[in-house]
Amino acid sequence: MQKIRRILVPMDGSKQSFKALDMAITIARQFNSTIVGLCSIPLEPPIYIPGMASHFKQKISEGAKKFLEDAKRISEQNKVEFKYYVAYENPTRYVSEFANNREFDLIVVGSHGHGVVREMLLGSVAHATIHRSRIPVLVIK
Repeated sequence: MQKIRRILVPMDGSKQSFKALDMAITIARQFNSTIVGLCSIPLEPPIYIPGMASHFKQKISEGAKKFLEDAKRISEQNKVEFKYYVAYENPTRYVSEFANNREFDLIVVGSHGHGVVREMLLGSVAHATIHRSRIPVLVIK
């Protein structure tokens, strides 16, 4: 059986990303693995308003740090090591790039069911990660 040493969990603060974290914790406890939470934030706000970009980045960054710290606390309560990163990149591309360029054994991602027709059952980040990742991906519904 392959040992799972490092698990990547893309997180956006949603209920689904915390469901993915719960599954990652279950797996990590069995293998004594480390979980790495990744929040990838787009560089620009969804609607452009002059002067708003820096305010958007600050508010989103504060929110990300808060839910990642919550994820860390939950993991540590379950005796699982948790590290996290915040990146300012397009999440649909960056999650698989991040995983493929580091030594991860598994990605556990939540599914949202949002997006265009081809992504009705999976969220766009989950969909992109499945197709771009070179390592196993577990999707949590």
